Amino acid sequence: MRALLSLLFLLLLSPQTVLAQDAKLIAEGKKEGKVVIYGSMEQDIFEGVRQSFEKKTGVAVQYWRASGGAVLERVIAERKAGRPLFDVVINNKGPMEIMLQDGAFAVYNSTRAKNFPSQLVHPRLGPSYRTGVVGILYNKSLIPPDKAPRSLEDLLKPEYKGKLAFPDPTRGAVALMWPASLYKLMGKEGADEYLRRLGASRPAIVEGVLNAAERVTTGETPLAISYLKYVITFGRKGAPLDYVRVEKMLGHGHAVALSSTAQHPNAAKALIDHFLSDESLKIMAQHGEFVTRKGIYPPLAGADKIQVVEMDEPDTQGFAEKRKEYRKIFFQ
Repeated sequence: MRALLSLLFLLLLSPQTVLAQDAKLIAEGKKEGKVVIYGSMEQDIFEGVRQSFEKKTGVAVQYWRASGGAVLERVIAERKAGRPLFDVVINNKGPMEIMLQDGAFAVYNSTRAKNFPSQLVHPRLGPSYRTGVVGILYNKSLIPPDKAPRSLEDLLKPEYKGKLAFPDPTRGAVALMWPASLYKLMGKEGADEYLRRLGASRPAIVEGVLNAAERVTTGETPLAISYLKYVITFGRKGAPLDYVRVEKMLGHGHAVALSSTAQHPNAAKALIDHFLSDESLKIMAQHGEFVTRKGIYPPLAGADKIQVVEMDEPDTQGFAEKRKEYRKIFFQ
């Protein structure tokens, strides 16, 4: 019996079966006409995915892009009003979990999920398809690579005092999650001491991770804590950015999910399948994204050697407590 079930499972996942399912969803999706997506993925990155999907399927895509928090608020608000308009949501895992608990999503087991490590496949949200990796960025015109920091601890050296752009941990979610998760790299006592000393070094507090990277591109500050992907994003515009190579870095996962009230369910399922395909993942990686499909990496030297440690995402009370703590460390 077990052998028969195993054979049936393999047949269901055979290339012919997958292609047949793709064709069926695409055909039904064309009848529905479009798919509506709310997401936090940057517009320029999603644009490549959108174009490849529309070219392959002929199904039109409507994409509304906002911050992770804003996407969460709109989804919850539409559901409370009894008028949810979205078919698919793309967001980081914390807000996705909240929306899941609210009943916003239906389970869709995409055939592409088998291409991801099993430990990264949520039973109801599917694969955590990419990770936002946060590290130390620096301007090579201001700090030669041989003089750059070698570790987080190096940022505490006197020569870097006041030269680090640091995302305001009392405002943005990722900006708070990063210091709150440092204990995973340093231990609790080590992380607490590190943050006290970092606050005493008077970093330049900026609104968010994007603002921190922008400060480095302009040379206002030579260093920043920000997403590694910005080395690619701004590097293509001529900014002399690089990142400090350390073995372990903090990051947070992202997921894509089907609305439990999708008005265009087949188009939505086809979109999710395409979104999780190697074709789309390679588009994301070319923009600097760290996708979790083995063998696909951003064009960033050493990207394949980075060990990503998942950041904690506190609940509402936890965020409030941490904001209060970091206000004392960085603003008093």
